[in-house]
Amino acid sequence: MRSGDYEGSNIGTAVTFLLIGLGAGTLLGLVLAPKTGKQFRRDLRRGFEDARETLHDWGDEARDRVHDAKERIRDVAERGAEMADNLREKVEPLRRVINRS
Repeated sequence: MRSGDYEGSNIGTAVTFLLIGLGAGTLLGLVLAPKTGKQFRRDLRRGFEDARETLHDWGDEARDRVHDAKERIRDVAERGAEMADNLREKVEPLRRVINRS
């Protein structure tokens, strides 16, 4: 299993549990501590804003991770190209000798 697959799975699971927790918390809040409609809407709005902020933070983190991975891949590709060029330069004299034979 690649680490990227594992991290994506964790984020999906975390979002699922977050949504389940928000729903359960809202329901328990209504059942156990009834409030006026105005108070309830204010609390619900705060909960929604907290959840939205958390999802936004996760999105920023995911974007940063993708950017970092892209940079690492670019670095590895550049090093690979440099290694191939160096190898080609070292092998070229040998190729010429073999072609003369």
